Amino acid sequence: MAAGETQVYAKVNSKLKARSATSLLDPLLGMGFPAHTALKALAATGRKTAEEAADWLRCHCNDPSLDDPIPQEYALFLCPTGSLLEKLQEFWRESRRQCTKNRAHEVFPHITLCDFFTCEDQKVECLYEALKRAGDKVLGSFPPTVPLVLHSSVSYLGFFVNDSPADVIREFAMAFATEAAILADCTVKPCTKQLHLTLAHKFYPHHQRTLEQLARAVHPGHSCQWTAALYSRDMRFVHYQTLRALFQYKPQNVDELTLNPGEYIFVDPTQQEEASEGWAIGISQRTGCRGFLPENYTERASECDTWVKHRTYTFSLALDPNLRKDAEASSRRNGELLPPPRPRSAGSLQALQAAIVRRSVLVVRHGERVDQIFGKSWLQQCSTPDGKYYRPDLNFPCSLPQRSNGIKGFENDPPLSSCGIFQSRTAGEALLDSGIRITSVFTSPALRCVQTAKHILEELKLERKIKMRVEPGIFEWTKWETGKTTPALMTLEELKEANFNVSTEYRSLLWECASAKKTKRKESGRWWPLL
Repeated sequence: MAAGETQVYAKVNSKLKARSATSLLDPLLGMGFPAHTALKALAATGRKTAEEAADWLRCHCNDPSLDDPIPQEYALFLCPTGSLLEKLQEFWRESRRQCTKNRAHEVFPHITLCDFFTCEDQKVECLYEALKRAGDKVLGSFPPTVPLVLHSSVSYLGFFVNDSPADVIREFAMAFATEAAILADCTVKPCTKQLHLTLAHKFYPHHQRTLEQLARAVHPGHSCQWTAALYSRDMRFVHYQTLRALFQYKPQNVDELTLNPGEYIFVDPTQQEEASEGWAIGISQRTGCRGFLPENYTERASECDTWVKHRTYTFSLALDPNLRKDAEASSRRNGELLPPPRPRSAGSLQALQAAIVRRSVLVVRHGERVDQIFGKSWLQQCSTPDGKYYRPDLNFPCSLPQRSNGIKGFENDPPLSSCGIFQSRTAGEALLDSGIRITSVFTSPALRCVQTAKHILEELKLERKIKMRVEPGIFEWTKWETGKTTPALMTLEELKEANFNVSTEYRSLLWECASAKKTKRKESGRWWPLL
């Protein structure tokens, strides 16, 4: 490299280091953390915020490998977004449901641009600059659409990238490898073989036809923004199995691990001789500690679930001036690297439309209720003369929540049966498998509906994250109950006391409409909206 170029890159390096130290490293040093562990924490959390790195260090205070100079492994992938990604994710779900799991399910849809490589913790931010420089170099020639050709064999199914678009993508991968070597002193091996997006790998031969039929529903011409994404992983656990904790577990002995729902455990299948049946020896990703754990508290997770996303570079971002301003503000928060502005075109507007997340409303019917099975006299079958509940049949619920009007209040507001609870949980399990993202839940005030929503959220692992909004406007009482007044339903306070996570801040749409009309009538001593 020429002397002038050397001076330029030296300035870039010093500038990056100065910015990094000011924004991220200094707060950690001010908290008393050593520089080498602070840098390690920043690399392990994707260099997003000092707060995340500090939390990582606090969790790893008993990690025996905390001071070991073990760098992260990094890789660069070209990832689809928009409609194409949705179709690929649908293929992922259906192929797993119909043909069981194969090796492709271990990682998200992507085109590999380079092999995994190591980078010293103090030079990670230089990799981000290398990614931006490489993206800017090929931005003008990057194809607006990447043609994908389906290829199938006995053990492999996927899309191949051919012709000039493949050459441009290889040029980008080569540019990144060159910049990473100059700026971060990394040895990166770019992909020089056939570029491909794997759909299925190492599957059973008799599943080939089914997988091909599912793959034909994925049209490569779907709208797509291609994004280069830089990921990292802990190189020590590459060949380990990854488990996800399903339940909380508190250690009974000093050699056992604490488990929190959702955290990941690395398990080496070759080192399980010391573990008893039903137990495993693993290392917690959250704390770095090693110990025994009950296997039935966990489930198998995918390889990429523990990878850390660092920075992205999107090649075909639509650049409306206002949207560009919002995107740049978001990129500063999330560490994304945006390309320089381009003139707005019809193609960019189509890309923008493809990037808008589609919203849907899921309508769910409540599960089986007890009066549907045991008739209108069900309450007499399960109550004692002094008004206490007992369970005369296994399809009756185990217990009933407390309410102000006693057990008599359940006569017109029946709960779910045991089968109804099972149906609700099955619906939640199906939603979890489908990958659908739930952001809010509205439920009728009827007990059976609130119970159904609760059990669905429990299966989705969202029962403590999403509060149910009780909306009287979706209660069909005039059709269900022939009386002149509404049944006495449980109040929000009673539901909360019964361990239902309902929102007390939500204001019913029914009352909002009534307030807008400013019309009310008085009935049975209470004010009811006239709609």
